[in-house]
Amino acid sequence: MGRTTVTSLDDELAPIALGVVVERDRGSLPFALLHGEPLVACAALAMGEAGIHLLDLTTPWEAVREAGAPLVWHDALCPTTPSHFLAACVRRVVADGVVVAGVLPVTDTVKEIVDTPDGPVVGATYDRNGLRELASPLVLPAEVVAGLADWLPTDFREALHLLRGAHEVALVDAPTSARRVRALADLPGLEALTGP
Repeated sequence: MGRTTVTSLDDELAPIALGVVVERDRGSLPFALLHGEPLVACAALAMGEAGIHLLDLTTPWEAVREAGAPLVWHDALCPTTPSHFLAACVRRVVADGVVVAGVLPVTDTVKEIVDTPDGPVVGATYDRNGLRELASPLVLPAEVVAGLADWLPTDFREALHLLRGAHEVALVDAPTSARRVRALADLPGLEALTGP
């Protein structure tokens, strides 16, 4: 399949890609409402605006491999990841031939847990400056897709671990709006951050 281009929201040309909004194994949270829409619908809308052709996990893997296109693995729990960022990740994959993972800086305090004969104890505090939290998306070059036997795991950390073992991965800083929803209590803050 030759390379096709589509116009993204920011009027730059983005290579066409296939994509899936992953909502499996996340309970009912992907169907919670954000600005009146389910999280999964918000994520799908951004993918469409980025010019990414949406598939679902019932699509036969062989058809995905044969398409010869990059694959965007987007988490429904990162529903306000902007379409321009998704398109930029696809462009990076096409330009550099590497897997791209959207990440955010770690803002929580991270402590070391040390096992002792008396049980685990809290140890030193890690320097957050070098730490990143996985957000979304994961974008795979067509060559990587062609080498996979099946869909990626729906757990993004597991998927990234699998990819890092065999391929070069570029960690790309995502916008703050790409942060992950972990519980219903996260929704008011994300609504305030992203507006209607």
